[in-house]
Amino acid sequence: MSSPLSLLLQWLSFFLILCRIFYASQADLGTASQYSPPYTPSACFGSDSTQFPSSNFFAAASEGIWDDGAACGRQYLISCISSVLPKACKPGETIQIKIVDRAQNITSTPTRQGTTMVLSTAALAAIADSNAPSLNIDFRQV
Repeated sequence: MSSPLSLLLQWLSFFLILCRIFYASQADLGTASQYSPPYTPSACFGSDSTQFPSSNFFAAASEGIWDDGAACGRQYLISCISSVLPKACKPGETIQIKIVDRAQNITSTPTRQGTTMVLSTAALAAIADSNAPSLNIDFRQV
C-alpha cells in the first residue's frame, strides 16, 4: 500500500503535467512577415501617432484575426518558432505587440503576403534576424 506522501506526490505530478498541457494549448501558431514605414494612416487609429507603443512593437492583423476591426488595440505575446532562413529565430525571445492596422490595408508592402501578422521592423528584429522574409510564430492574446 502506498504511503500518504507517495500518493500526494503522484497527484501533484499529475496536476503539474495537466497544468502544463493546458497552458501550452492556449497559444496559436501562425506566420509573420514585416513591413516598414510609413505606418500611418492605419485602419485602427488613422494618423494618430500615439497609437504606437513606445517599444515600437506593433503589427497589422490578417483577416484571420482582424475580426471586423475588433482586433484593434489587442495585445499579443509573440515568439519565433522557425523560418526559411536558417537560425533566424532568437531563442527564448518573446515580445508583446499591439495590433494597430489591417494587413490588407497597409501602405507599404510586407516581405511576404498572406501571413497571420505583419510585424513592424522593430518587432520582427526583436525575435528574429531582420533578413528573414517570414517566420513561423507562436502567439497568444494577453
